[in-house]
Amino acid sequence: MEKDLTAEEYLQRVLHNEVREDCPMRRTLELLGGKWRTHIIYELCKKPSCRFGELKKAVPRITNTMLTNTLRDLEGFGIVHREQFNEIPPRVEYSLTEKGKALLPAFFELAKWGEAYLEEEQQH
Repeated sequence: MEKDLTAEEYLQRVLHNEVREDCPMRRTLELLGGKWRTHIIYELCKKPSCRFGELKKAVPRITNTMLTNTLRDLEGFGIVHREQFNEIPPRVEYSLTEKGKALLPAFFELAKWGEAYLEEEQQH
């Protein structure tokens, strides 16, 4: 996709062209899809690194198995870095990779959207 493409031009392209399997938006939505991925990325953007237990507390309704699987998925996509320290007891820390940090401007835009439109929703 061209970097200087406006939102309106992109919308027109989507509306008038068949969506391809390799569509960047489709692939991005698949990568960020699922109940927990974006929440975990958001929690990891708050600190330079985070331990499993800290993430579990930050996302309280997630099970240990689901947290483990989601972290592995995000690590496989190159979004999250896992560092294991050879200590007793063992310590593992998770952090965003440069690729993961590159998502932060998109999260900022979502936050702006939320401020603009979700407050409106609460007032009704």
